[in-house]
This record gives sequence, C-alpha cells and structure tokens, in this order.
Amino acid sequence: MIIDGVCDGFSALLDRDTDVMTSPVHLWSFYGCPSPTDPSLSAGSPTSDSDQSWSDAGSPRNGTNEELKRNRYQGVRVKNTVKELILQKRHYHTQAQVVQTENECPAIAHLLQTKRQAESVCASPAKRVRAADGALSGERMFEEMLEDIGEVLSIESVTVSGCPAQAEAGRPMFPDLRPLPSDLRPLPSALGWSSAPVSFFQWQIQQEEQKLAALSPAQLTARDADGDTFLHIAVAQGRRALAYVLARKMAAIDMLDMREHNHQSAFQVSVAADQHLIAQDLLSLGAEVNTMDLWGRSPLHVCAEKGHAPTLQAIHRAMQTSGRPISVEEVNYEGLAPLHVAVLSHNAVVQDLLSVGPPSAQSPALLQKRKLLSDCISTLLLMGASVDTRDRKSGRSALHMAAEEANIELLRLFLDQPGYFSVVNAKAFNGNTALHMASALQGRMAQVDAVRLLLRRGADPSAKNLENEQPAQLVPEGPLGDQVRGAITSSGLQLTIIKISH
Repeated sequence: MIIDGVCDGFSALLDRDTDVMTSPVHLWSFYGCPSPTDPSLSAGSPTSDSDQSWSDAGSPRNGTNEELKRNRYQGVRVKNTVKELILQKRHYHTQAQVVQTENECPAIAHLLQTKRQAESVCASPAKRVRAADGALSGERMFEEMLEDIGEVLSIESVTVSGCPAQAEAGRPMFPDLRPLPSDLRPLPSALGWSSAPVSFFQWQIQQEEQKLAALSPAQLTARDADGDTFLHIAVAQGRRALAYVLARKMAAIDMLDMREHNHQSAFQVSVAADQHLIAQDLLSLGAEVNTMDLWGRSPLHVCAEKGHAPTLQAIHRAMQTSGRPISVEEVNYEGLAPLHVAVLSHNAVVQDLLSVGPPSAQSPALLQKRKLLSDCISTLLLMGASVDTRDRKSGRSALHMAAEEANIELLRLFLDQPGYFSVVNAKAFNGNTALHMASALQGRMAQVDAVRLLLRRGADPSAKNLENEQPAQLVPEGPLGDQVRGAITSSGLQLTIIKISH
C-alpha cells in the first residue's frame, strides 16, 4: 500500500520510538526523501524483520544460496497500524483548520464558542453526553456544530463583523451550511441578536430596510439597458428579503407592476424563475396577477408550460386568501388556455419517455417533470379550469388533446371530473370526437387502452365527423389496429343491443 505524502504528512506524526519500515527497495528515494541518517537505521536491529542494512538493501549480496535465502526480505512490522496513522493525520489537519479559523476570523471563533454554551442552540442532550465521553472526534464535532448553526444562520445573508465575506473569490465561506426552509424560525436570544423572538425572514428584512433607508423613488424606478429595475434583478437572483423591501417601497408609490423590455413585471419574473416564495410575497403586496408578457402568456401559462407547480400552488393559495379574481381561461396568442398548454407539455414529456425506452440517465428528470406537470393540471382544475374549454384555432378541448397522444393518465383524470359525460362526445371544429382522435393514432402502444377507456365512459362509436367517418374507419391497418377495431366493433354491438332492448 502506497500512501501519498508519506514524507510530508506522516513523518511529522511518526513517533521516534516507532519501528522503521524496511524493504529490499529504496523506499525513501522512491518518495523523493533523503535516506535516514539515524545510525540505528543503517544496520539491522533485533526488532527488524530484515537483516539487511539501508545501504545495501537494494543490492544483492555475494554468498551462498542458503545465506541469500536466510537474508531474504520477509515482510514489514510496524508499531502503529495504518488506520491509527490516518486518524492521527486527520486530527492534525482538523486542529490546523481550527487554529487557522481562530487566527483569521476571530468573530466566527467567538460565535462558535458562544454556540457551545447556548443550550437553545446546542446539540441534543444525548449528543452532549457523547461529546463529553469522548465518543465524537474533533472533526465530527466541528461538522455537527456547523450543521446546528446552519439551522439558525444564513451566511449568504449575514456578514459577521471582523471576518471576510468569502475565503476565496467565488467560494462561499461555509459551503456546507444549509439555507433555512421556514420563515418562522425564531432567532435565539442566547446569541444576543434580538431581544424579542422574530422570524429569520423578518430579521433579514430589518437589515435590508436599514441599507435601503435612503433610497429615493427615482432610484427605485431607474432602469438598465433591458428595462430591468432593482426589483427585477433582486427577484431574478432569488434574494427574497431584498425583493420584499424593494417591492414594498415600490408599492407605496404605485409602481410595483413596472415592466421590462419583454413586458414582464417583477411578479412575472418570479413566476418564470419558479421563485414561489417571492411570488407569494409580491401577491400579498398587491402585484397584478392577470397580466400578459410580450408573447401573450399569463403567469398561469408560464407555470403550465414549464411545470412550475410550487409557484402555481402559491398563486392559488394567495387568490383564495385575498379573494381576488383570476382569469383561468385566458388564452395566449396561440388561442390556448393554461390547461391546454399544460396538457400539451405533459404529452411531450410522455413521448420523450417512450422514445428513451428502458430506464436511462434521462428518465428520472423526465419522470419528475411529468409529475410536476400533473400537479399543475390538478391545480388548474381546482382553480376552476374547465375540461370542456376549446382552443380558438381547432376547437379541441383538453380531453381531445389527451386522446391525441393516448395519454392514459390525463384521460382518466379528465373522465373522473363531474359532468364528464357532456365532454366525452364533444366535437372539435372538424367534427372529430376524442374517440376519433384516439382511433386514428399510429404506433402508440397505449392506443388500445385509451380507446377502451373512452368506450367504457360513454364514447359513441357511431359518431361521425365532417367527412362522414366513424372512429372505426380511421383505425390504421396492422395487429394493433385490429385490436382497436375489435374493441370499437364489440362496443358498437353492445350499444345496438341496448338501443333495441329499450
């Protein structure tokens, strides 16, 4: 086994009483180190497993075969195991890091010392007992202390006095600290930061308020070359506290919905970036939700297209709380409502999954996107979107669009909605029903299941389109087409028998 840096790292850790490792080759010259000068190493010792000296360890001796056999190298014996040496090295580096932190950043060192003494921030009682018993190494204790501080601190938003903001350019000072997921986590009074318990988000807002106290309305509404204000930039960067303070100041002068060169307000930027918490804050401050960008998309269209389910759910909650109306059926320049856009995006992901084939590296991302789009569709239905709403160009409903790709998941979702029976046989501008579209598909393995599902839910196999064609006449040839045609024919016979019996 070769351990990198044996001369530099381990020579400082080896005890002088430790037996020296010897071998028939010049290990010291191999690692680029001078030969040992200790006289005890130049000749064999009683504790050595080899009778050769360092000077002639690499050269053969003149002698009989029996003497060579007797002096043959027979292994290495060391006092400390490799595991112990590695633990010593790790402890050495940990102590060096702690000393460096105390020298370069006394404020952080003081904070860590204060945290050890604060029971409200300290580790659990069981962890303190294990630390007192010596069960935790210095490195592990240091990591756990950083994890505990990460529950009450966001170094990205807090600059400690007397410590540089970053240790290196482009590298965070504490990359292992996790951001706070909750806005209502109180700051501990034991750290002396706040006399009254306030949420961390509120504390951040107070800090930003102090920094922006002298900001004038002219500076608030200033634009860059792309028409972005300070608020647009803060939202795009995800700086929630700064965005909240800027938005509150702009709402006070009735300029919260200022738009950049793509006609997007700060709220629309938060939707496009999937910053659901910032979007929720802007709506609480009065941001306009029924607005369109340069491409005729509303915030609901953007969520439906990109699968931004958390932002769409935040919009739904905000509208329920405030009672403000929202246009769920607003169409874009393509004549599509948000529900149509979500169904088309879901269809595209389903086709991508089929084209990928067996599970691959792309499958997890596609499966996650499909789930997010499904959540968007469910949320739009909760917000009042109708399955029977038609697009402006072809007259297709969301059920038609799901049937065009034999999307079983969405077909079941739409056919489980109240009043689905009035939608299942609805016709597009060309007279096709959802059954027509599902029957005309080619190369879709789920086609048979889609046709049978529509027939079970009341689809009429005798319906005719503007070309006077029934669904069975649109089925392509082939083994799969024969199954589809057989399902339609058997359903038509059952429907005829029912009509005759009545």
